[in-house]
Amino acid sequence: MNTSTDIKRVVREKYTAIANQSKEENQSSCCGATSSCCGDDIYNIMADDYTKIGGYNPEADLGLGCGLPTEFAKIKEGNTVIDLGSGAGNDAFVARKLTGETGKVIGIDFTDAMITKARQNAEKLGLNNIEFRQGDIEDMPVTAAKADVVISNCVLNLVPNKHKVFGEIFRVLKPGGHFSISDIVLEGELPEKWKEVAELYAGCVSGAVQKKEYLGIIEEAGFKNITLQKDKTITVPDEILKNYFSEEEIANYKKSNTRITSITVYAEKPAKDERNCCEPGSGCC
Repeated sequence: MNTSTDIKRVVREKYTAIANQSKEENQSSCCGATSSCCGDDIYNIMADDYTKIGGYNPEADLGLGCGLPTEFAKIKEGNTVIDLGSGAGNDAFVARKLTGETGKVIGIDFTDAMITKARQNAEKLGLNNIEFRQGDIEDMPVTAAKADVVISNCVLNLVPNKHKVFGEIFRVLKPGGHFSISDIVLEGELPEKWKEVAELYAGCVSGAVQKKEYLGIIEEAGFKNITLQKDKTITVPDEILKNYFSEEEIANYKKSNTRITSITVYAEKPAKDERNCCEPGSGCC
């Protein structure tokens, strides 16, 4: 996977397959949030438990997240919230519970099958202030200064150009708006072979960057008050690793100082942009 096009193709194929499975198939194949087998798939080993959270919809929970960004997002009634990589709608429905009937939630996803699934879930719930748009979050189908809050759950690590995504987040947030994003980052270097395994990329591991670099990208985009709200170590089970690597390769990885981490990070767009440059996303900032 040497190009952005290759990466996006792999992500679309993997998540289309997940979206097209039934809830029962997702659970039995370890993609569902209530599954505990986790034998061959990496997608759900990072997922947190949503079942006791207001707005939770089991049909929308495919167990694909790595945090609970809505828990930290400071969403208020009447807010407009954008959910990046909204999948079947899990976080979007939780956000809708917090915004109430006077707010609005916009979910954006790269995969047509996920958009279809999310829209079906919204229709079943009879919600008229939540919508799902197909689009690339490197170039969001949203006007500037639209959102009070942006959330995302284990998605940005899948995106080749993270600088562009955070520039887009800055663009779509209102002045004074903020984001809370859960994502996978690294401390230490993964073996080069990991980056060539498509399953590990689509499973959110191989696309992760260094934590320091990730936070630096956020700062470069113009955000302030950058805060780590949660930081937890992710352990990839041996039964998953053995599908891709030899025993020697697994042993060498375990001896390394590499740490795969799920973080939830918060940051604010300044009420006034005092940088001497144009708006992010226009190519000169």
